[in-house]
Amino acid sequence: MEINDNNQLLRFTTAGSVDDGKSTLIGRLLYDSKSIFEDQLESVTATSSKKGHEGVDLALFTDGLKDEREQGITIDVAYRYFTTPKRKFIIADTPGHIQYTRNMVTGASTANAALVLVDARHGVIEQTKRHSFIASLLNIPHLIVCVNKMDLVDFSEDRFNEITREFEQFSSKLLVKDIRFIPISALLGDNVVNRSENTSWYDGGTLLNILETLHISSDINKIDARFPVQTVLRPQSEKYRDYRGYAGRIASGIYRIGDEVSVLPSGFNSKIKSINTGEIEIEEAFAPMSISMTLEDDIDISRGNMIVKKNNQPEPSQEFDVMLCWLNNESAKPRAKYIIQHTSNEERAMIKEVVYKIDINSYERQKGNSTLEMNDIARVKIRSTHRLMIDAYRDNRNTGSIILIDENTNETVAAGMIV
Repeated sequence: MEINDNNQLLRFTTAGSVDDGKSTLIGRLLYDSKSIFEDQLESVTATSSKKGHEGVDLALFTDGLKDEREQGITIDVAYRYFTTPKRKFIIADTPGHIQYTRNMVTGASTANAALVLVDARHGVIEQTKRHSFIASLLNIPHLIVCVNKMDLVDFSEDRFNEITREFEQFSSKLLVKDIRFIPISALLGDNVVNRSENTSWYDGGTLLNILETLHISSDINKIDARFPVQTVLRPQSEKYRDYRGYAGRIASGIYRIGDEVSVLPSGFNSKIKSINTGEIEIEEAFAPMSISMTLEDDIDISRGNMIVKKNNQPEPSQEFDVMLCWLNNESAKPRAKYIIQHTSNEERAMIKEVVYKIDINSYERQKGNSTLEMNDIARVKIRSTHRLMIDAYRDNRNTGSIILIDENTNETVAAGMIV
């Protein structure tokens, strides 16, 4: 089945060290692609002149928090939406500081691509490796390495090639399939939206051109059909008197009318009778569409159940290994009970064991340390009260991810990828 890349939504995240120019780059993308409202432009122009800046400080388009504007840093995930004739985009601008690993995990978890910024003067540093490692861990399919501030190294081709070699050397250990390199100056706009006359030696596309043409259809798992039920629709109207639809968002795969399906965890089988998007009936649906479907048999189905193909089912499991990023200020309590959320299903669970923690600067595994502090990434064993219909995260990002919630405070304390 062909899914057209045009007009698809592309989510991307930015990563890099503090002052590498991430917010300026996003500001430049928005500014040069004419995706900024006039009142925003007036507000930022006024703030820029108040601060004594020459021209418009592009970084202010994304720095929404008061602390950020005062310190000139990004300390929260700032989401921005913009659109071009070819594609729609959601940007997650994430912090560069080491203490904000959790924000990067949050911003990158749904991304198709990650923009990793490298300062042309400093080259590949520890934080470049750390952010690239997290992007790899989160299974982000495309990595775009933006070698920024090329104007400060006289747009040197040799310097660009040196950084490319340096990055390729360490990235051979990463699991990212598609890595591209682009020389830019976010401040001056070289190769961001418009081609640069200063890099005649570079024959690749501009950043916007790469983002608009990135092939993302194959990022979606079309093989394993997974439909977590979010709610059961029983409209009390004359037109739909006997309608019993199961609504939700397709996590992966393709569903067609007449397909033989199984309902998990009960294991009952049936066939798809109808598929609707809104009030329109369609013949087939695929991820990530939101739909409702009806089945030929009257089966007891509720929120948290999963409708899958009869011959392709996830593994129901109560105990499994997870790469967990701890997000909370309070450290993880050994064997404490948490609410685990997996797709639309909520159960209670506990962290049975911390197998090892990862030093995300050196990638080394640290064994024998069972405490989890904020921003720690660790492989842990989790046990839930009931079986969950899980896939490995590398095969299916939607059915392979979980979050843990503190049942007393209702805070999300951890996010994890099922190994």
